[in-house]
Amino acid sequence: MKIAINTGGGDAPGLNAAIRSATLSAIRRGWDVVGIRNGYGSLFTEEPFIPLTAEKVHGITMDGGTILGTANRGNPFEMPYQKEDGSWDLEDRSDEAVEVFKLNNIDALVAIGGDGSMRIANRFSKKGIPVVGVPKTIDNDIWGCEISLGFDTAVSTATEAIDKITTTAESHRRIMVVEVMGRYAGWIALHSGLSASADVILIPEIEFSLDSIAKKILEKEEKGETYSIVVVAEGSKEVDGENFVKGKVLGQSEQLGGVAEYLEKKLSEMTGKESRSIVLGHLQRGGTPSTSDRLISLRFGAAAIRAIAEKDFNKMIVMQQNEIRRIPLSDVADKMKLVPLDGDTILTAREIGICLGD
Repeated sequence: MKIAINTGGGDAPGLNAAIRSATLSAIRRGWDVVGIRNGYGSLFTEEPFIPLTAEKVHGITMDGGTILGTANRGNPFEMPYQKEDGSWDLEDRSDEAVEVFKLNNIDALVAIGGDGSMRIANRFSKKGIPVVGVPKTIDNDIWGCEISLGFDTAVSTATEAIDKITTTAESHRRIMVVEVMGRYAGWIALHSGLSASADVILIPEIEFSLDSIAKKILEKEEKGETYSIVVVAEGSKEVDGENFVKGKVLGQSEQLGGVAEYLEKKLSEMTGKESRSIVLGHLQRGGTPSTSDRLISLRFGAAAIRAIAEKDFNKMIVMQQNEIRRIPLSDVADKMKLVPLDGDTILTAREIGICLGD
């Protein structure tokens, strides 16, 4: 048996732990293991694979990032190419990718990634590639999985940053707007904002009103509380508004950003208070994975190899009620796990007086 491991999409703390666990579990069964360099796009290069050995993965559990490299581009089903007139378009090169797997005698693929990676994995499975998916995203928005690898560390990083920003906000009596990741789901903003005692938490699932936010800040001012903390997910939108988009590259998802800067300006105008904004950005992706992320990643990696050994293909490994389970990739593709608006965490935020922008 020879397997390949791919890490796709944005990096996340815990990827190396999952790679190590899957590699060692496979080697103990006498299998050969290779990793795909820098995502699926390298399948069309001369050296797409990195041999993975026990020595290669030694001591990487505590390391952030991924030793394989990753990319947000290179989807074999939608590869950018330049036309004769100089413009760019997308083409399906998945048959070439499948041929690369076959020529290199790959018997199964462990696809570690987020919702986009799971869509690609599902499409590969339909082309005959035996696949097992491992859920990775700091956004925690993969359907069917209670928690994905990388989320716990990202939330801890964001919470610590908000804690530090709070002390300077209090010293200068400012409004501080903190933008965290979360394209279409507000898990990071909600969990970090609640944990750090933010005054306002804005998530993509709830369109916000500037009047509602300003009212909360001015009510605090009347009580003698001279500073406010606003935590906003990058994908949050104003009522009847659109996403704040920084740019779009063919073959990639649109790049979101700018909502914190917008709120900084508007809230300063509406409240008369000095405001500042900060974007945590890729800080949330980096650093040493937490104990929770290390353990989840190790469990996911080993579970993926067990699924392959049992020939239970075209499944994604998930955590449900603290148990490892498998669900069909076809159930996950093209779905997203959003923050439930009637869930306990949202109710907790409302009951302790946090403004959610509505």
